[in-house]
Amino acid sequence: MKPGHTEIQLTKVEPASLQSFDTLYIKTYGCQMNEYDSSRMADLMQQAYGLKLVGTPEEADVILMNTCSVREKAEEKVFSELGRYRKIKEKRPDMIIGVGGCVGQQEGDRIQKRAPYVDIVFGPQTYHRLPELVKQIRRERVRITETDMPEIEKFDHLPKQAAHGVSGFVTIMEGCDKFCTFCVVPYTRGPEISRPVEDILAECRELLAAGIVEISLLGQNVNGYRGEGPDGEEWDFTMLLYAVARLPGLKRLRFTTSHPIEMTEELAIAFAELPQLMPYLHLPVQSGSDRMLKAMHRGHTRADYLRIIEGLRRHCPDLALSSDFIVGYPGETDEDFQATLDLMREVGYDSTFCFKYSPRPGTPAAKAEDNVPEEVKDERLQALLELTREQAKSALDRQVGKVLDVLVEKEGRNPGDMEGRTPDFKIVHFRGQPRQIGQVMPMRIVASYGQSLRGELVIAE
Repeated sequence: MKPGHTEIQLTKVEPASLQSFDTLYIKTYGCQMNEYDSSRMADLMQQAYGLKLVGTPEEADVILMNTCSVREKAEEKVFSELGRYRKIKEKRPDMIIGVGGCVGQQEGDRIQKRAPYVDIVFGPQTYHRLPELVKQIRRERVRITETDMPEIEKFDHLPKQAAHGVSGFVTIMEGCDKFCTFCVVPYTRGPEISRPVEDILAECRELLAAGIVEISLLGQNVNGYRGEGPDGEEWDFTMLLYAVARLPGLKRLRFTTSHPIEMTEELAIAFAELPQLMPYLHLPVQSGSDRMLKAMHRGHTRADYLRIIEGLRRHCPDLALSSDFIVGYPGETDEDFQATLDLMREVGYDSTFCFKYSPRPGTPAAKAEDNVPEEVKDERLQALLELTREQAKSALDRQVGKVLDVLVEKEGRNPGDMEGRTPDFKIVHFRGQPRQIGQVMPMRIVASYGQSLRGELVIAE
């Protein structure tokens, strides 16, 4: 038995009760990397067993949870959802329940001790073994915990990625070495490990050949990429961007999530030089207070961050920015919080993701006293959200009257409507046809709503 792999023998189930094995349900929490991982799990299980994805757990022969431990009470949310699945399994004991992702990695076999009806617990680096683990469970009726952290070997075992829609995701690196004091990712995803350039380009080519026209490159610290190039030399993230942008058939290129200390002048210039690279950047800052940034071990100051934004906008004036903010970090004062509000106003974000601080198990910040009262956290969060709504509305309003290139993604909710996205990632609804899906079309923006835009197709004369 290898490290990170444990087994518990279960009561034998007669083979006849294992005949039904056709459907798969995946519940995904968290970031786009988890969305990517869930998609790859589905590919694995479809290839190995022909399982079809279904929309509810009640329909499934296999239920997989792909979890995230970044936000507040993540573990309790997982166990609450598992309580629902327990009732399903009581009626169908032959079904398989798996818990993967960061909570799986963090909690390990503690999940099965608390929820013994869970068959598999696995981490982000071991989901490529799902088919063989499921086979072992069905054959031997054991419970398995698989939380080893091999160096990104999973990418060597994943099948060809299935294409869904017009946009695709490619993970280029795993893990994080920044060790921000509040963040559990370095402990659940491991150190930064970059995939070879040729492997990434091959996956991108597969997606493009399958009809994908927009690719997003993913990583916990995506702009910290350092991978082996075709020449055997180390490539940085900007070099990779230029290589992906040259691939035939690619119309749009995006990436997330970036860290400020990995932003370079060359990367800023890429926004100006690569027409495929869309003018949208998610650049988390977490706080506008130097005192809080130092306590969080962010590695940069407020002034550093503002200089980075200035440089980016010098090369790409239309760049849309989003960010993450934490309120109520241990020791945060009213002055610290005011510095965060001031930074938001100075930068002018198109969108932000704002959260109340909650201690994550195993992180340095969890050892500090969580001394900001909950009602103060609530007040600060509401103030951030109000400013976010104001800035998001202004960003949408500024687009009215412009003609923008919109990538048509899918049919809209209303009959006759289509839905697409602008270069800066805003949703546009317009009257159109399904045959337009996958095309980039000029659209005059005629109205802004709460979270989207209304456009009219510009017909060339």
